[in-house]
Formats: sequence, C-alpha cells, structure tokens
Amino acid sequence: MLSSQSIPFIETLIRSTQSIAVVGFSPKPNRPSHIVGKYLLEAGFTVYPVNPGVSEILGHISYPDLASIPAVVDMVDIFRRSEDVLPVVEAAIEIGAKAIWMQQGVVNEEAAALAEAAGLQVVMDRCIKIDHANMSG
Repeated sequence: MLSSQSIPFIETLIRSTQSIAVVGFSPKPNRPSHIVGKYLLEAGFTVYPVNPGVSEILGHISYPDLASIPAVVDMVDIFRRSEDVLPVVEAAIEIGAKAIWMQQGVVNEEAAALAEAAGLQVVMDRCIKIDHANMSG
C-alpha cells in the first residue's frame, strides 16, 4: 500500500477527484482557503464552499455544513484548526466522501485514523493547490 503522503498516492487521488467540498472556504480573497478554492475552481473541479457565515462565495452557493450539499462529494478539503477537524471528518464519513485532505498545517491523527478506518483516503498537512500545480507541470 502506498503511503498517504507519497507523490504517486497524491497524484492518483487528485486525478480521481471531480468534486471537492472546501470546509472553511473564506470569502476574503487574501485568505489561503479562498486562494486554494478559487484555484480548484479554475482547475476544473466542482467545488462546494462550506462556510456557515456566508451564502455565496465566487458565485457559488456556500453551504453551512457537509450534510447540506445536494451532490456527491469525492473529497473534503479542510481549512480548520487541527483540533476542529474530527467533527468534519465524522460528517465526511456520513455523506460518503471518498477522501479527506487536511491542508498544510492541519494535523489530527485521531481524525485521520477514523477516516482511514471508514475507508477514506487521507492526506494531512499538505496543500492541494501546490500538489496539483506540481503534477500539472
């Protein structure tokens, strides 16, 4: 089995992903979650902003939580503090997501273990924008 931090694993995961829920997607253009979410949209992914504080981001409905998204979500990209990740992972399992991506600086071993035990692929403490850009050349 490939390590969930190996480049081949990450590239395979990104290539197999079509829809991404970005939890903590900020409407503020200077925030990392906004920069990454916008990049993912421009790269052709279907992106579902998840932020209960706003109704729309970049012309897309912003959902209050993962359960409110009316579509299948392949990956949940998490921009939350490490200690706030576990409930997000529990919700991702509930909606049938296939993968969890904890952004750079986000590390929660308990949440990662729970996700993996439920059959989800897990990447932790990495930036999907950087990894996607690197594999895209």
